[in-house]
Amino acid sequence: QVQLVESGGGSVQTGGSLRLSCAASKYTYSCMAWFRQAPGKEREAVVSIYTRTGSTWYASSVQGRFTISQDNAKNTLFLQMNSLKPEDSGMYYCAAGALNPGYCPNIISGVYDSWGQGTQVTVSS
Repeated sequence: QVQLVESGGGSVQTGGSLRLSCAASKYTYSCMAWFRQAPGKEREAVVSIYTRTGSTWYASSVQGRFTISQDNAKNTLFLQMNSLKPEDSGMYYCAAGALNPGYCPNIISGVYDSWGQGTQVTVSS
C-alpha cells in the first residue's frame, strides 16, 4: 500500500489561492482524488483523475476554480485552488486506488485504498 503525504494547506482570505501537494511513497496509482471534509459534514469528493490519461471529474462547486495536475516523475499530485471561498474550508485528503479506466474518475470514497493524513484549508471572509 502506498503512503500519501499532503502538504500546502493554510489560512487565506476569500479570493486567495493555495496549492496542495500529495506525494506518493512509491508510485502513482491509476486513480487519485482529493476529498474534503468540513466540521459536522460528510467527506465529499472535490476532484478525481485517472492518471494514465488525465481524465478528470470536478465537483460543480469547484469547477473553474480548482485544477488538478500531476508530476508522474515525482509521484506527486497537485491541487491548485483559486478564488477560494469560506465554504471551501475543511480538511483536504488525498486518496489513491488501483482502478480500471471504466471506474475512474470516481467520487466514491470507498473505492480508494490509500489515504493521506489530510491538510487543513481555512478560508476567512
